[in-house]
Amino acid sequence: MTDRILVINPNSSQGVTDAMDRALEPLRMQGGPAIACATLAEGPPGIETARHVAEVVPPLCAMIGREDNRSDAFVIACFSDPGLHAARETTRKPVFGIGEAGLTTALNLGERVGVIAILPASTRRHGRMVRTLGIAERFAGSLAIDMGVVELADEGRTSGRLREVGRRLKDEKGADVVVLGCAGMARYRAGLQDELGIPVVDPTQAAVGMAVTALRVGFRSPARA
Repeated sequence: MTDRILVINPNSSQGVTDAMDRALEPLRMQGGPAIACATLAEGPPGIETARHVAEVVPPLCAMIGREDNRSDAFVIACFSDPGLHAARETTRKPVFGIGEAGLTTALNLGERVGVIAILPASTRRHGRMVRTLGIAERFAGSLAIDMGVVELADEGRTSGRLREVGRRLKDEKGADVVVLGCAGMARYRAGLQDELGIPVVDPTQAAVGMAVTALRVGFRSPARA
């Protein structure tokens, strides 16, 4: 049977899941692994606060538990990586968070990493994540487009704000690679990269790429404590 990667959108916005699913099409290949996307119905429309992050952990882990027998790897498709370590205790299968994956992928594409956030409060979570990963010396900063997850469906406004903030990260903060700080931004990656002239990382693509590699070469998850 073909291996299966389950990509879970922890917010309840189906439009985000659909856009994310389309962005993953280049990673689908003959012979698998299959890439399936799912929406966490119990989640808020957008994960925009630390409280949202905490609240989705129980239903997220419950979904992973239900899907464990028919999935070979999991991706948590929220840049805050909600429940990442709890999920890794829920299953022996590999689990990837798009925040970790996006940032570590960016380290291979440039020297100074900038992150485009949705809201100002998100920048504080990004700073904590960078410090936890031990990569603060290569962090150019995080700037917000000041739009919620649901608002990202407004393509004209979102594209304009992404260009503006991306230029600030490049020109003012010295970023030479930019990470999109929300799974809902996936559809804008290619256009923004062309506009900025530097690599732009969609973290969901990065995490799923890592999951594909893990399954194809046979990486194992560490034993649970």
